[in-house]
Amino acid sequence: MSQDPGKGATAASGVEWAERTDEELLQMRICDLKLTIAGTELETRIETFNRELGEKGIGFKPVCYLGDDWFCPEGASTIAVPFFLAHPRLKKLEERMMMEVEGGTEAWCLRLLRHEMGHVLNHAYLLEKDPMWQKVFGPSSLEYSESFRARPYSKLFVRHLDGWYAQSHPEEDFAETFAIWLTPALDWKKQYRGWKALAKLEYVDELMKKLVGKPPLHVSRTKMSQASRLQSRLEGYYRRRRRLYAQDFPDFFDSDLRRLFAESSAAPSAEKAAAFLRRSRKQLLDAVSLWTGEPKFTVNRLLRALIDRCADLELRLRTDAAGLEITAYLAALASHYRLTGKFKRT
Repeated sequence: MSQDPGKGATAASGVEWAERTDEELLQMRICDLKLTIAGTELETRIETFNRELGEKGIGFKPVCYLGDDWFCPEGASTIAVPFFLAHPRLKKLEERMMMEVEGGTEAWCLRLLRHEMGHVLNHAYLLEKDPMWQKVFGPSSLEYSESFRARPYSKLFVRHLDGWYAQSHPEEDFAETFAIWLTPALDWKKQYRGWKALAKLEYVDELMKKLVGKPPLHVSRTKMSQASRLQSRLEGYYRRRRRLYAQDFPDFFDSDLRRLFAESSAAPSAEKAAAFLRRSRKQLLDAVSLWTGEPKFTVNRLLRALIDRCADLELRLRTDAAGLEITAYLAALASHYRLTGKFKRT
């Protein structure tokens, strides 16, 4: 078994803090949760992932450990898995604080593990230094960008994680391509027939065949941001994460909202726009987050601000098409945010 359960860890069930309120739990330090992978559903999912590697002839297995997010440390052969996935109580808190639980389902968790394994192999076999790798994916020396101009309909890249993540950087392009190649029962040759991304998949297929039986050239067991050593309180942890996505809204889009909805005097008997948005909140969040790749937390902050502004302006529904129009409007704002880091148009 290659995951790292930690020392002195408490079993995933029956811990005292699991019965605490959210407010009490937020005051706890992450290291004091004494979390472990062993004995959790996460352990089973990592075992499934390791079997996938074996079935593809990949003998080198990463060390999976509990960290503060999903990532593979630079140059390392380890995969950090968010600590909140190690206990159902923490998953519940995560959903409340961030609107979703990244990797919370088995399918989602495996998709992320496959992606991070691409980084592990890149580090362990120094793949990015190969001229052919650079020809296929591009130079790894390119700088990462928090926001990038995604091309949703581009056939140069595979589609694995949400948000067209393969387009963000050559290393992510390789990791995403590898993840598609690794996915069991996926006929990638058929799915990507006619795409330029197919050449990348074929390259990865040949590359993985060459690595069968070969020992890694570089092995690092570095564990950055290990949960057992994180002394920050959960409250501070979520404050920092929210800050990454949240944006203040000093002004609202009054003119846009008045185009979407009617003044109260013009439609006094129609449903209030704020009530409609609250009623449709879940469907709007799911749709906009899915098609823009923006986290639900970001979209929810925007939606809450628009709901409050609609209430202030006493706006009401104008037509039955309001749901379609507001979805398109929110998607446009979220897409603008992804490209520029701002919701407001300049």
